[in-house]
Amino acid sequence: MATYVKSVTFDCRDALVVGRFWAAALGGELEEDSTSGKAFVEAAGWGGPNLWFQRVPEPRTAKLRMHFDLRAPDGVAAEVKRLEALGATVFDDQGDLVVMQDPEGNEFCVEL
Repeated sequence: MATYVKSVTFDCRDALVVGRFWAAALGGELEEDSTSGKAFVEAAGWGGPNLWFQRVPEPRTAKLRMHFDLRAPDGVAAEVKRLEALGATVFDDQGDLVVMQDPEGNEFCVEL
């Protein structure tokens, strides 16, 4: 049997804040015993990997070398607006591709 990705782990200042954002953004379930030190988001029905968030003492110091590309089935503008309401910010708007940041500044893209 081949190896598979079980979860994607994020280092962050507040695991609960980032975990809540990604659970709402992706329609996943935030584990009920999540805290600011650790949070777990179970993937929605699409079958992707689960997301794990853990508090670390050091701040992020450089651009992420890996990020999510989110497909916007109802259009980029509508998805950007929804994600902004959840706490994301626009970093770079290229029209059909928008680079955003989650509540702790982790970049991700929204595209068709």
